[in-house]
This record gives sequence, structure tokens and C-alpha cells, in this order.
Amino acid sequence: MHIAPHDNQNNPIVDIDDPTVPLNYFNIVKLKAGETFEYQTPGYETCIAPATGTVDIDVEGVKFAALGNRGVDVWDGEPEGVYVPVGAKASMVAVNDTEVFVAGARYDKVLDPFDVRVAELDTVQYGSDDTKTHRKIKHILGTKYHDKVGRLLVSELFTVGQGGWSGFPAHKHDTDRKDEDGNIIETRHDETYNFRFRPNHGGGVQIIQHEDGKPGDAHHLMDSSTILLGSGYHPCVVLPGYEMYYFTILGGLSQRSLVQFFQPTFANQIETIPGIKDMIAKFK
Repeated sequence: MHIAPHDNQNNPIVDIDDPTVPLNYFNIVKLKAGETFEYQTPGYETCIAPATGTVDIDVEGVKFAALGNRGVDVWDGEPEGVYVPVGAKASMVAVNDTEVFVAGARYDKVLDPFDVRVAELDTVQYGSDDTKTHRKIKHILGTKYHDKVGRLLVSELFTVGQGGWSGFPAHKHDTDRKDEDGNIIETRHDETYNFRFRPNHGGGVQIIQHEDGKPGDAHHLMDSSTILLGSGYHPCVVLPGYEMYYFTILGGLSQRSLVQFFQPTFANQIETIPGIKDMIAKFK
């Protein structure tokens, strides 16, 4: 599903129990300096991650000051985040004008809040200019926090250079399944993206390919488009001359670690795209 850019007025874009991605939650909160926003998400753990600007966070009395360091856009600085336990009351106060992503995943246990600052990010760069797959991933809640988070994975993905493919070789993760030897070959993880482009009048295409051979779908991406991925293979591409970013939310059904199933037609390219195995290993 493609949700076109719009003013959501600080209301969830993907609310709890969404019919397409029931394991995900997503909100974009826009605040002027000094304004406050408060929320709770029963049954979902969340992560507060400023896209731009700086906020002070309070999670049930645990305070995290000056979260976020970016200026005008997501390319102007590095990401940071605060983990908010299931059902906890979280409030944010804008230090300056800010836009904040709130990412969530369904979970049933209450853990402890913590913050992730720039020095604690987990990053990986893979692909190449020659293969048109060059990108950098900055994990806010990645492998470093596997024992501190329930099912939620939160990352930022950047194309390196202008133009090129992401999410390729095409892969999916819509079913928990094992092979005949009992090895896990795919996990059910709902996924939600929010896209940005530089310059911001740029765009791209999100492709959804179905395993059953039915015709797929293609969605025209604009700055601040949201894509909900409940099933199917899902590569995307940015138009030549533009850079692409997308904020990524993954929520697992039965485990946190993501196991991607690559479309057999293209799976051999795992061996030809530089660094892709490191990328796969980071989604834990």
C-alpha cells in the first residue's frame, strides 16, 4: 500500500492493528519550538527518532535530553533514537522546530527505555556504482541492541550517489518458514518505509512482485511517501539525478532477527554485489 504525502496532523499514519502491516506502527510528529507531544501505544514497543531538529524526551520519568542533531533534512547530520517500552507514556518537547519519526512493532513484554546516540549507531555500506546498488544503512535499533529490544528493527537507508536500486536482489519476508532440515529460510516481518529525496522534488518507484506469478504493482514515490509492505518481493529505485533516503520499520511475528528470502531468479546476485552478505547479517 502507498500512502501519499499528506499532513497527518500528528496522528498515526500506521496505527495499531493496521490491516496491511499489523505488526507495525508509524507516526510523523511535527512540532514548533517549545511545543509538546505525548503518546502511548498499548501492545507496541516504539522508537522516537528525529528526522530533523532536536527534542527532549521523557519516558515514564526517565529523561533523555537533546535527542537529534539534524538541520534542514535527513542528510544534514546523523540519526539518533530513544527506545520506548510497550505501553509506556512518552512525551517530547521540541527544542527547535522538529519533525520526529515514531516507529513501532507489536510486542508483549515491557523492557527498559534507553537512548541511541550517534557514536552508538550500527552502520554498513554495500553494493557498488557498477551494479547500481550502492547504499549505506544506519541502524538505530540494530544488532547492538538485540538483547534490549523485543521485535522492533529501525534503520535509515541512503542511496550512495545519484540513481540506482535498493532492496535488490528482490527479497521478501512475509512468512515464517523452514526448509526440510528445519533451518529457518524466511521470517514474517511487516515493514514500513517513509521516503525522502534530494532535491526534494525528486522521486522513485517501489515495485511489489508476487510469489504466485500474478502481475505486480509499481508505486510512484514522492518526498514523504509511505509504503506498507505486508507481502511480496519489494525492490525500489530512485530516478537518475536524485538521492533517495528511506526510514525503515520492521516488526517480526515470532522473532526479532530478520531472515530474508531472495527471489530465486535473482538470488545468484548475492554473490556478485559487494558487501551484501554483511548487510544481511546486520538485520538481527
